[in-house]
Amino acid sequence: MRRLRDGLYAACGLAALTLGGIGILLPLLPTTPFLLLAAFCFYRGSPRLHRWIENHPWTGPPLRLWRSQRAVSASVRRNALIYLWASMLLSLWLVVDRPVMRLLLLLVALFVSAHLLRLKTIDTKRIREEKSGARERT
Repeated sequence: MRRLRDGLYAACGLAALTLGGIGILLPLLPTTPFLLLAAFCFYRGSPRLHRWIENHPWTGPPLRLWRSQRAVSASVRRNALIYLWASMLLSLWLVVDRPVMRLLLLLVALFVSAHLLRLKTIDTKRIREEKSGARERT
């Protein structure tokens, strides 16, 4: 029974990781919540996959920052806002032709932007400089 449960957690984690990867390209599919869900599922079902996602160069630092301080880095927030608005404006210009749908997309972009701007943000560059300075002093 435990193997079945662990397998289901690992499968859900892989599905969440896949959706998070797709979310990098699609503006309305969020990446971060799916990565957090994948990390949770891997933690419950596969120590090997959990170590992999936590130590991966792309997913590890944001996951560890979120787990330790419930924050995102300033660059992650900046990039999320840039990609969000670039993809929204491109969609409004090339894909959506109905005024109601354009308004709906703009409202979604505004609410997502407001959420991103409310997240606690940490300047990871400053943290790295402080850590390297502390190491030099010891």
